[in-house]
Amino acid sequence: MTVTPIDLYASCIRLRQGGEARAEQPVFAPERDGWQVMTFHVETDADVHGDHWEVHTAADEVVSCLTGGIRLCLRPQQPGDEEEQIKLTAGTAVVVPRGRWHRIVLGAPSDIMSVTVQRGSRLEKRTEA
Repeated sequence: MTVTPIDLYASCIRLRQGGEARAEQPVFAPERDGWQVMTFHVETDADVHGDHWEVHTAADEVVSCLTGGIRLCLRPQQPGDEEEQIKLTAGTAVVVPRGRWHRIVLGAPSDIMSVTVQRGSRLEKRTEA
């Protein structure tokens, strides 16, 4: 195997069973097993599908703000409850529990890194109350 630099903004890193790590094209593939590390630069809420809720059913997700600032919003678990918001600044992260619907809102252009298992992930269009 040749050791070469990987552009984290153009690739994702997939960590496979048996300890293999490979750079691949980033795609939303909810049928994939193995952990995925993705880094992306975002300018607007549309860059983080801010109009959708997202859930990962196979594993927790680590969401890290590398630069800029974001808010991680957790969908209410009970009708009538308020959305929870966690502010992340550069160099901070949060662990989103497996099965918890969430979305990201930008406070500024940002660089974000996420680590999760895509298998079973879903997106759902957000409806305004």
